[in-house]
Amino acid sequence: MDTSSPVLLGDQVAASVRAGIAKGLVGPGDSLPPAREVAKALGINVHTVLRGYQQLRDEGVVELRRGRGATITGDARSGLVRVRAQARELVDAARHLGLTDEETLELVRKAQR
Repeated sequence: MDTSSPVLLGDQVAASVRAGIAKGLVGPGDSLPPAREVAKALGINVHTVLRGYQQLRDEGVVELRRGRGATITGDARSGLVRVRAQARELVDAARHLGLTDEETLELVRKAQR
């Protein structure tokens, strides 16, 4: 976690899971560590981790079940999930450099040419 980043910690948790999926480190059926363990290991609030997990649930990347934790879904390896992860990495990197959203979009437009 990068506490100096303008990216919210919950978003960083979600981005980390997306990156793991995109790199093939985790896949469908794999369980994520319990939020309490992640929070303790990272030194952040458990609710922050849960926000990241809930974001992934809303995207269809993980399934959350009370008492059973978070499990990577079968849809997680889809190309769209990988592209979303890469897009988030681009946005995070651009913001870290101080680029505006419009400047970032212009970079994407130029990459198409």
